[in-house]
Amino acid sequence: MTYVPLISTGTAGPLGVLHLPRLWLKVSLEARGMLADGYPGAGKGYDQMVIDGLGLEREAVISYISSERPTYPQFEAWVKAQPGAKLDAATIKALNSSILGYIHSDETRKKVMAANGLPDDVNAPKDAVSINNLDDWQEFHAAVLK
Repeated sequence: MTYVPLISTGTAGPLGVLHLPRLWLKVSLEARGMLADGYPGAGKGYDQMVIDGLGLEREAVISYISSERPTYPQFEAWVKAQPGAKLDAATIKALNSSILGYIHSDETRKKVMAANGLPDDVNAPKDAVSINNLDDWQEFHAAVLK
């Protein structure tokens, strides 16, 4: 059985870092062969943005989650213990702002809106977090509820 990752990019854990819980979930699922098709464990978009923004080493993040199977709080404790980790308020605020401010291409937005049977008009969400949520919910519905 595989799972669509339903923790939103717009979700933060106790550290206050958006997307970090989703990154943990996706890598955890991928390490066990349980991540739904089409989802990378640690992709090049938001995943890499968070890894880079926090000053973490990509392979170390993937290796720790894959081998140690931490709970989310254990993962955050590991992040805090990493040499060079940037977790000051200003860094987290800037990272979160860049996550919230990211906008998908018109093509991506149109595709997701159409898949959800929604009009791509002036009321359509423009931010990638909202578009990704709609995409995840559609993928979940197609995989589980149809």
